[in-house]
Amino acid sequence: MKVVVTGGAGFIGSHVVERLLREEYEVSVVDNLSSGSLENLKNVRGASRFSFFKGDLRNIGDVKEAFKNTTTVFHLAANPEVRLGDPLVHYENNIQATFNVLELMRKLDIKEIVFASSSTVYGEAKRLPTPENYGPLKPISVYGASKLACEALISSYTHTYGFKGIILRYANVVGPRHGRGVVHDFVIKLLKNPRKLEILGDGTQRKSYIWIEDAVNASLLAWKRCNEELCVFNIGSEDSITVKEIADIVVEEMGLKSVEYAFTGGVKGGRGWIGDVKVMHLDISKLISLGFKPRYRSSEAVRLAARYHIQIFKH
Repeated sequence: MKVVVTGGAGFIGSHVVERLLREEYEVSVVDNLSSGSLENLKNVRGASRFSFFKGDLRNIGDVKEAFKNTTTVFHLAANPEVRLGDPLVHYENNIQATFNVLELMRKLDIKEIVFASSSTVYGEAKRLPTPENYGPLKPISVYGASKLACEALISSYTHTYGFKGIILRYANVVGPRHGRGVVHDFVIKLLKNPRKLEILGDGTQRKSYIWIEDAVNASLLAWKRCNEELCVFNIGSEDSITVKEIADIVVEEMGLKSVEYAFTGGVKGGRGWIGDVKVMHLDISKLISLGFKPRYRSSEAVRLAARYHIQIFKH
């Protein structure tokens, strides 16, 4: 069985690739290396069932060869930056790229896609924890809107062309190879100035965090246990944590004392930036009913991530 992993040189993608190879799938990675890195694939690059194609999904001719004789596509490639930027970047790298993948699958008769979506599609959910059937979905960032558009495209292809689609709505995933996010940023800031930490927003923003190993376990379970033409799964932990609590954990792990917290106050009610969902907590009972049990709670995942980033930056 051959699996193509788009964005396979990225954070989540590279861990998925390692897991698929351990389970003896043939794996082809497609990545333009704009945010991913070949260093993330150093553990697998010599594997006999592994191949790498440098190509951009915005140009379908770049990647067509990689998709030949494929049974399943794990579509993880995307612009990973949630914060407000050039909307065209989200459109081209998320929506246009997903459309190109689906069209290539249709033409090559590949019938199964696993898509990395995001908790941001829910927007400011009034129900917490938020289940998969919550609606209407009203994303408040262009990133979240682009992910929801991709979900809609996949849904249409499952119903029109007989595809099978598995949509994975991730909470905040942390772990080795993650080069962005609040834990990463706090460690860098405190290494530069161990006496004062700038915190975007008012510090009360609360979200779920999941360790990468838990996220990969959940992703593959969702893929294997989906028995419908279109399945949607939340992937997160069973609890949530505030930004201030994250700061406390990072400060503690760095062995610092008397750090002054400088809250920026944020925008629109204490958010870190425009488009930042202030409170996010996903209901993962659907996955739990299939046997999934996250090994780590949000605070434990954050602590492990802090230790990882501290070790990396100090060496």
